[in-house]
Order: sequence, then structure tokens, then C-alpha cells
Amino acid sequence: MRNLSNYRYGSLLILLVASLIFCAIYSVFRISHFFLYPAVSDQLFAILFLFAELFIVVHSIGYLCNILHVVQYHHSLFTPKKGQENLTLTSYPPVAIVVASYKEPLDILRDTLICLYNLTYPNKQLFLLDDTRYDQPWDTPEKVEAYKKSLEELCQWLGITLFRHKWHDAKAGLINDFLQFLQHKPVECSVSSYAQIKEQAQYLIIFDVDMNPFPNFVEPLVSLMNQYPRLAFIQTPQYYTNFSTNRVARASGLMQAVFYEFICEAKGLENSMFCCGTNVMFRLEALYEVEGFVCTSVTEDFATSFLIHSRKWNSDYLNKPSAFGLGPEDLGCFFKQQYRWAQGTISLFRNLLIEFVKNPRLFSPLRWWQYFLSGTYYFIGWVFFILLLGPVVFLLFNVPTYLAQPLNYFLFFIPYLLVSNLLFYWTLVQRRYYFSDLLSGVLLIGITFPVYMRAAISALLGIHAKFVVTPKDQTQQLSFLDIWPQVLSALLCFAAIVWGGFRLYYEQEPFYAILINMVWCSYYFGVLSTIFYFNNPVKIGETRRQCA
Repeated sequence: MRNLSNYRYGSLLILLVASLIFCAIYSVFRISHFFLYPAVSDQLFAILFLFAELFIVVHSIGYLCNILHVVQYHHSLFTPKKGQENLTLTSYPPVAIVVASYKEPLDILRDTLICLYNLTYPNKQLFLLDDTRYDQPWDTPEKVEAYKKSLEELCQWLGITLFRHKWHDAKAGLINDFLQFLQHKPVECSVSSYAQIKEQAQYLIIFDVDMNPFPNFVEPLVSLMNQYPRLAFIQTPQYYTNFSTNRVARASGLMQAVFYEFICEAKGLENSMFCCGTNVMFRLEALYEVEGFVCTSVTEDFATSFLIHSRKWNSDYLNKPSAFGLGPEDLGCFFKQQYRWAQGTISLFRNLLIEFVKNPRLFSPLRWWQYFLSGTYYFIGWVFFILLLGPVVFLLFNVPTYLAQPLNYFLFFIPYLLVSNLLFYWTLVQRRYYFSDLLSGVLLIGITFPVYMRAAISALLGIHAKFVVTPKDQTQQLSFLDIWPQVLSALLCFAAIVWGGFRLYYEQEPFYAILINMVWCSYYFGVLSTIFYFNNPVKIGETRRQCA
């Protein structure tokens, strides 16, 4: 078994190095081709294509380096992760555990609070942070009052402290006021305490309202915190309970899985992990030092992570499934969630560039690299659109002309494409993911490209997005007006395929260039056509009649 393990380890390293070499070769080729064969009429397309392809290559290299770092650290794809080997606790410092709620369904909230009550850690303090706007007419006065009273009765039943404040700055403002309360500082709030708080908390755990933690969630995190005094926070992964019953939630969960496996593990090893807003433990000393969460961003968790890291605190990631929540169950919810994440992340990327220019020694090169990858990821919408536009325009109008050189694909692009994709899917298959499942996540990213494009524009223009809570427990189809960019793009691809067929029949040359671009249009048409599959709210295994 040892020899087999060494053989697989060596083969994986060879595949990783080969992928990095092919990425580098293709990058050199594309840049050289751009400068050696300039075409004035195609200059705009040439620049856009170079940007898009180099974006993909750079992020591919980033992902490959993450895998390489993880494999080198564990010498395997399966070795137990750091922090899971030694869970012995000699002391149990007080931990404040909070759930932030904003007008959430009572049945979902009840399940979460019961899970908190069942946590086995002995020295825990449980809080429900209720951010519901009872001064707003979101329902009839009778129903608003009934909802408010139900929360109070639920907290009293479970012995959970209910915290309310004067509303401001959404979730970040709520948690910051709670931090003020923990420090016994003046804050406009009301606290209904049904459980006695005996001592000052040292750590803070934050859950979203739909996250149900396992009973032993706290112990391994406290163990790690006790071992490393400069550890500011530890992030754990998110998984969805509706993963197997809803097609949008399933694909969304698989998108998350790709992020929470090798990417987050590498970020943890490089001390560059950022907070993802839930399933996370903070050292309160670190939060107090930066005066709480950043309130000027809709991705306050990412912004706060940057601020904490800038104060020389460390972060880590524990790849141990310890909590399950609810993923978005229709495209409307998913698009709102992705727009908020993309807009907030790209907005912060501008600040990252400014900080890098002002103080490049603030972080190590590896940490800057990880922040660069995270901050630029959501430009993927524009990249997808540019790469889609190229073969369509070539088939319809015969520009850009450099796409008429199919030999380049066989010599440089095909090896890079095959090896990098083989490594991507093979490594995740080793983590018990199936190819078909991973493909659904890729398809969902593809049909979200207009959302990412709009988010990037608003972020770069400095337009502040409103914080919107991702709705739970609902499925609703989007109208045609909501998905027209995907439908129109699919129709353009189809038209280009048909026109390309006519060109093959009548023109014949350049035969292989036309054929390859028709293949790419077919690929994009297939990806975009799945908008109708994901926009169908029928649950997996059910028929439309059963849903009705």
C-alpha cells in the first residue's frame, strides 16, 4: 500500500507540473502571437481575447498551485486535515454562539436554535440576534406582533438570549452592536436574557439562520484556537441539506464544494483564508482590535478578513463538514446571492490594488496572490462573454482573422486544455465527487454570466448594492424578461452554427477554422440552453404535477 501511495503521489506531482508547464507555454504563445502578428482591423478583439484567455490561464495556475500546496503538505489527497488529529481540550474557555436573523421563517429558525442548544461544548453562551424591522409594514400589525412574540417564546423555551437593536448597516451593524454589548459599552439595544452569562466570552461563532451545526462543532475549533494565540478566525465549509432534492441547490452546492476543497485548504495553509460569513469562529480580541465588521461593503466578511490580516493576525481553515444549511432553490435567489457576492468582492478589489501600491510589504507575496485570485474571480462573467463572442463573430462576419489558424489549437491550446481539465476533475473525483455533479456546477456558473457582468460594472463604477438576504424555502420561475441575455446569447450561438454550416458547404475554406469555431459555438449553446433546466423549480425526483 505504501508503494501504491508513493506511486499515486508521484503521478499526481508529474501531472501537476505538466499542467503548469502547458499553462506557461500557452501564455507565452498567446502573448507572443499578439505582438508578432498584429491585425489593425482585429485589434479590439485581439486585446479582449488576450485578456480573457490570460485571465483563465492565471486562475488555472492559481488553482493548480493550490492543489500542489495541499498535496505537498499532506503527501496525499486523503490525509486527515490539520486540526483533526488532536482534539484534546484541557480547558473550556467561554464561547459566544450567535445566529443572525432577519424576518426568517420560524420553522427554519427553530431547527437552527435547537441544533445550537444541542452543541456538546459545555461553556457556551447562545444568542439569537434578531434584526427584523418591526417598525416597517412588511405584514399586518397582528402578524408582525405574532412573529415577534413567537421568537421570544422560542428563545425562552430553549434558554437562548434574544438580542435586538436599533437597525443599521444590516448584518454587519447587528454584529457590531452585539460586540459593543459584550464589551459592556453603551449601545441602543434590548436583551431578553433567559440564560445567565457567567463570564466574558473569548471566542465568537457566527451561523447563518439556516445552518444546522453538528453537536461537536465547537471542540475542534477551540482546540486550534488554544494552540495558536495569533489565530484570529477559523473558517469551516458550508454544505446544503437540500443538495439532493433541488437542482439549483445541488449545482450551487457543487460550486461551493470546488471552493471549499483545495482552494480553501491552500488558503488556510498560506495563512490567507478569509471569512465566509457563517460557520466561522473568531477570537474576540482580534475583532475588538479592528472595531468589528466593516459596514461599508455587502461582503463584510471578506472586507473584515483583509482588515484583520493587515493587523498581523492569522487565519485558518478546517476542512471538516460540521454544519449543513439551505442552498438557494431557484435561479432568482441564486442570482441575487451571486450578484451581492460579486459586487462586494470586486468593489473590495479596487481597495486591494490601492493598498498594494501604497504598502506592498503589508502582506507576503503568497497572501497578496491569494487575495488577487479571490478579488478578481467574479470577472469571470465578462471573460465568459468575450470567449463566447469570439467564435460567433468569426462565423458570422469572419473576424477576428486570427481565429482562422486552427493549427495553434492543436499545438498549444489542446494540450493545456486537456491536461488542466483532467487534473481538475480527477483531483475532485478523489474527494468523492462525480464528474456529472461537477459539470452541473460549471453549467450554473456559465448561465450566471450576465449577473457577474452587471455586478462588475456596478462595482467598478462605485455603485453601492443593497444588502439582500437570500430567501429560504421558496421556488419560483424567472420570467423570460429576467433570462433574456442567456436566451439571446444561445440563439446567437445557434445562428452562428447554422451560418457556419453554410460556409462549410459553400466556402469550404478555411475548413478547420470554421469547424472548430462551430464546435465552440455548440459548446456555448449547450451551456446556455441549461437555463431552462435550472429555471424549472421542480424538485429532483418529482414531476411538475406533484409540485403543483
